[in-house]
Amino acid sequence: MNSFMKGKTLVISGGTKGIGKECVYKFAQNGVNVAFTYNSNADVANDICSDVETKFGVKCKAYPFNILEPEKYSELFEEIDKDFDRVDFFISNAMIYGRAVVGGYGKFMKLKPRGLNNIYTATVNAFVCGAQQAAKRMQKVGGGAIVSLSSTGNLVYIENYSGHGTNKAAVEAMVRYAATELGEFNIRVNAVSGGPIDTDALKAFTNYEEVKQKTTELSPLNRMGQPEDLAQSCYFLCTQDASWVTGHTLIVDGGTTFR
Repeated sequence: MNSFMKGKTLVISGGTKGIGKECVYKFAQNGVNVAFTYNSNADVANDICSDVETKFGVKCKAYPFNILEPEKYSELFEEIDKDFDRVDFFISNAMIYGRAVVGGYGKFMKLKPRGLNNIYTATVNAFVCGAQQAAKRMQKVGGGAIVSLSSTGNLVYIENYSGHGTNKAAVEAMVRYAATELGEFNIRVNAVSGGPIDTDALKAFTNYEEVKQKTTELSPLNRMGQPEDLAQSCYFLCTQDASWVTGHTLIVDGGTTFR
């Protein structure tokens, strides 16, 4: 267990599966209390909390939250304040797929404003609103660390991904602005950019099997990325080992972007 991390609190959006769930466990096993959001499945969220509390002896609580209503982050954090006495880390992880991205996921000539706006709301606006609330609380405890999830789809062409890719580029730019302005409060802000990771979100892509095979072929490590690969990088950026890293995008892609 990391003594620097013990007793601190992580707030993360989207903690019931994939990268978010791996982050919940990675931080908890190092003594960090965890508050995470979920979209609809309260039973799964509560089961994760019970498991985490039993295994690691930390406090864990889940809160329902719609990432398409980021202005409600202020209300969410007020609820978190009732259950936790501090906030040290914030990870903006939740994302949307399915009906909400219709018009945002597809070929360039098929893109529509509503789908694009939804992706922007869930990616950039959600990062801004969540990070603002977290930063206010981090200032009270002498600093903290904020991480946004991103993807290499803003660096390399991924079919049907233009809506997501451009918004990942936007959130990485916002991370740099936040890092520059929050540094005086000892708050570091970074992004973790993943190559294709084997998650439910990727499985929602129409060409999932093709992406999986191509990623494995492209990677010098000859495998697909797993959620824990990104969770470990998110954790590193919140530790003292990364105390002089801010405004940075850490690319975790198994070497695929260069190929």
